[in-house]
Amino acid sequence: MAEIRGKSRAAVLPPAVVGLVLSLFPIVYLHVASVGELSPITHTISDYIFVDNGSGLLAVTALSLAAASVGLLVSLIRSGLPRRGPVAVLMGLWSAGLAVVAVFPTDPVGAPTSFSGAVHRYAGAVMFASLPLAGWLISRTFIRSTTVRRFSVAAGITSVAFMLSHAAVVYPGGGAVVLGLFERVLFALLYCVLFALAAAVLRREVSS
Repeated sequence: MAEIRGKSRAAVLPPAVVGLVLSLFPIVYLHVASVGELSPITHTISDYIFVDNGSGLLAVTALSLAAASVGLLVSLIRSGLPRRGPVAVLMGLWSAGLAVVAVFPTDPVGAPTSFSGAVHRYAGAVMFASLPLAGWLISRTFIRSTTVRRFSVAAGITSVAFMLSHAAVVYPGGGAVVLGLFERVLFALLYCVLFALAAAVLRREVSS
């Protein structure tokens, strides 16, 4: 009976992992297809909406990642994570932020900030702060995972570096524009956090 309950609790985890994997394909394609058009060092991932099919492909990545993250949160809750605690709120903010940035696109480089661009920017700031903190809290209070904790700390530090790198854009001449590089490193670390969380949940369910 306990085995059946364990399988029921973990049933949503495989689709979540599949969603994480599938969300990678559109963004990887955009990186390859835009070589010579956008710089991965200076342009953010959001700037891919300005290349052919970029808007739709970015939306697929963001919404797939959001859905996968919700699935992962459900798996965590079914494994015993409090549904009304700070981790659930932070994971919810991360997922909601992904959906918001998909609906409200960024502004072209050098253009005045529009309402859509402002919403996109602040939603991005919220989601980039939320997931590293959620991962760190989970690793400290729910699933004792050194891997999750290390990736979460690295993502948190990179998130701060990404935010600070905007100074070179806001104040021209203030240094090299490398926000695109920081954002890509940050996204790689955030994916690592999510995959590490999925692996930790799976280990917990197998051992229970």
